[in-house]
Amino acid sequence: MPITLRESLNQRLLNKDFTCEKELTLSLISGKWKVVLIWHLAHEGPLRFGQMMRLFENISQRILTKQLREMEQDGLILRKVYDETIPKVEYSLTELGMTLVPIVDAMWLWGQEHMSYYAEKVRVKETRQI
Repeated sequence: MPITLRESLNQRLLNKDFTCEKELTLSLISGKWKVVLIWHLAHEGPLRFGQMMRLFENISQRILTKQLREMEQDGLILRKVYDETIPKVEYSLTELGMTLVPIVDAMWLWGQEHMSYYAEKVRVKETRQI
């Protein structure tokens, strides 16, 4: 299935604006929720829009829709609409999206290993301000 890249990504590729491959990768997964969405889709399987809204307390419907559309346009997720009386839409990772899972898992592991270090820094700073 051919993908239609987001216009901004398309333009950057056409203009050769990326100075390295890391920029391309970051442009595909940048956005507050994209990495987390990839992680949940990889580890929990296909999810419906409402399920994703419940996963994140602080996300708006508009932002979730925007991030999902960008990921779909970039070929990372598949949006499947079921033709039912009440339409059902599921999102899942594409084969291309699955190739990002090791990167996202490594990010999760790094965060798990270093979260206490940063939490301690904040706790110490807060204690000094009191």
